[in-house]
Amino acid sequence: MNKKLLALYGLKYNPFSPELPTEALLTIPAVEDFAWRIENAHVREGGFALITGESGTGKSVALRLLALRLDQLSDLTVAPLAHPSANPADFYRELGDLFCVDLRPHNRWMGFKALRARWIAHLDATRLRPILLIDEAQELAPAVLNELRLLASSNFDAQSLLSVILSGDQRLQNLLRRDDLLPLGSRIRVRLVLEHASRDDLLALLNHLTRAAGNPSLLTDQLAAALADHAMGNYRVLTNLASELLAHAAKRELTQLDETLFFDVFHRERAPQGKRLRTA
Repeated sequence: MNKKLLALYGLKYNPFSPELPTEALLTIPAVEDFAWRIENAHVREGGFALITGESGTGKSVALRLLALRLDQLSDLTVAPLAHPSANPADFYRELGDLFCVDLRPHNRWMGFKALRARWIAHLDATRLRPILLIDEAQELAPAVLNELRLLASSNFDAQSLLSVILSGDQRLQNLLRRDDLLPLGSRIRVRLVLEHASRDDLLALLNHLTRAAGNPSLLTDQLAAALADHAMGNYRVLTNLASELLAHAAKRELTQLDETLFFDVFHRERAPQGKRLRTA
């Protein structure tokens, strides 16, 4: 939204945009508990952690909140993987870029040694494992997942060199059930399963977003209830509906979004078109 429209509602930003400031995101109790375990145990012990849930249940938001929290820890390297669908060679290239290691992808053995040497040095200096964050992890190739499992541990699997957070939808769960990936699945130590939100959860999100953006009365209570009832327990559907209403309200220069606008936009009935009469 442009500054003129934001000023119309007294907003600092669009509260329903995917590009919310990270500090404006709502941390639900399940995510808070998961982040605490990662911060206080997992980065010191290493290994694999898993976030799963259907689309729109908050997986990427959980990763953003976790990354913000981990960035505040001194001496901890936090590396988000940007290209999960890469082949093994490109996967090594990206790891080298993330961890500042000069790699030659055609010589994977030397890359394997160089990355592990960098992680061991980091561990010896800080007692913290570097942490790799992978969103949309269902796109990872099985060969890359197995390579990551071998990279991340040493001393006959007795020492973890890296902390890895995998986040993905049900396809990731299915992927980890493959016979060749069962060794990785058995190494997942911390899990966060995100489910469909309750009506109260959805209402709490709307209240948080509008309050954080600067206008807690942007939506009437009746409209908030209607949005929560039509969002099917999905945070993304909820914010998409609210964002569309905000755009319509801004076009009409309405000062508040209400239930009348909701029915006008989403339940507008078109008059049935009668059949044309043929003329002789």
